[in-house]
Amino acid sequence: MTKSIRAILLSSVAALLSQLAFAGGRSVIINGEPLDGRTIAALEMAYRVAIPNGYYWYDPSSGLWGHAGGPTTGQIQAGLRLGGPLRESASNGNTGVIVNGRRLPWSELQALQALVGYVRPGRYWLDRYGNAGFEGGPALVNLAAAARQSRPAAAGGWNGWNRNTPGGNWGGDGSCSYYSHPDGPSVMVGDC
Repeated sequence: MTKSIRAILLSSVAALLSQLAFAGGRSVIINGEPLDGRTIAALEMAYRVAIPNGYYWYDPSSGLWGHAGGPTTGQIQAGLRLGGPLRESASNGNTGVIVNGRRLPWSELQALQALVGYVRPGRYWLDRYGNAGFEGGPALVNLAAAARQSRPAAAGGWNGWNRNTPGGNWGGDGSCSYYSHPDGPSVMVGDC
């Protein structure tokens, strides 16, 4: 073996060992691709958690994440470059509802429907703020606002309600009521 090839090999092995030492033998796989030690350390520092070794999915559009094969576990900053592209099968979904390319599992769809009412099968988008709608269409609901409304009212107040149904979206807040037909006019009544 020539000296130059030996030097290149030794340099490559040293770099690999250095990277392995920095990663501390860590194995965090997101969307099918391993994270390097620096990225793991940066995430742990930013979120002040120890990330267990394992397989995860991450939706860069919404910031939602979960364990590979499972439903959403939490939300972090959207738009991070972590792992490969989000796969439709990331959550082992078994419903006709696909959000940002990920097919939802039944348990996650049930939680979503408890929040907003019936969700038609189809392809949807969801952004970091909780705005959601059909792919290519406008926002139809804000999940963050719906979650706030579904919490018990504070000090006797009323937070309002919102329901998506096959026949349209309807709701109110105590002073204003509305109905929005999916293919027709909207009606608002009260102090809106």
